[in-house]
Amino acid sequence: MKETIELSTVKNYSMCLRDAVENFTKELINGVFDEQYQEIHGKKTEEKFLKILERLRIKEGDTLWTSYKNSFPLIRQKLDLDAEAAYKNDPAAKSLEEIYLAYPGFYAIAVYRLSHQLLQMNVPVLPRMMSEFAHRYTGTDIHPGAIIGDSFFIDHATGIVIGETTIIKNNVQIFQGVTLGGLQVKKSLASTKRHPTIENNVIIYANATILGGNVVIGENSVIGANVCIRESIEKNSVVTVQYENKIFKKEGL
Repeated sequence: MKETIELSTVKNYSMCLRDAVENFTKELINGVFDEQYQEIHGKKTEEKFLKILERLRIKEGDTLWTSYKNSFPLIRQKLDLDAEAAYKNDPAAKSLEEIYLAYPGFYAIAVYRLSHQLLQMNVPVLPRMMSEFAHRYTGTDIHPGAIIGDSFFIDHATGIVIGETTIIKNNVQIFQGVTLGGLQVKKSLASTKRHPTIENNVIIYANATILGGNVVIGENSVIGANVCIRESIEKNSVVTVQYENKIFKKEGL
């Protein structure tokens, strides 16, 4: 006999908030990068923020918005450094404008920096909703709790995962498919550092996996494609997978 659930015991959730947060995040980013847009639409963006907080039952929305808005100039400075890093390190980039308008990795970083600030302000739920929008939109999953330094460059973006307790320092480059994750997924580890630390000037190539909260990738290191790392790497190291391609001709050709 199938178990039945009384409708009166089912808690309702405002799933439509996902759409509201997506629209808010888009407007927020537009305003951060375009003063004219901010002048025209800034008030509506603020109203959307307050409405979202109200529906999430978060109090003192006006105070939170004022603090949040005051952080935008610093966030913009950091994002400009990220854009310059992308232009400097990507030979395919023809202009800074192309970075701002066409690079999914840069867009994912922009959402991260804005959602991270909200998390620093102890705003619950909303930062994660913003990061999940960026995940759907760009293919890059950056938890807002991660700590990321200046001049961060994500190339191609697709399939990247950066866990909650990851620390990434300055001038780091990451390519598609990289995972900065944890060795174990246990609720009891929620308050511990589960994800790696990446020191300054590190390059991590496609599909590399780095796991563990005690793992530190030393500065100036290069992590090659498809590498799996579970222990710390000394600075100035190059880590690659040793393999050999064998090429055979088809018989009769």
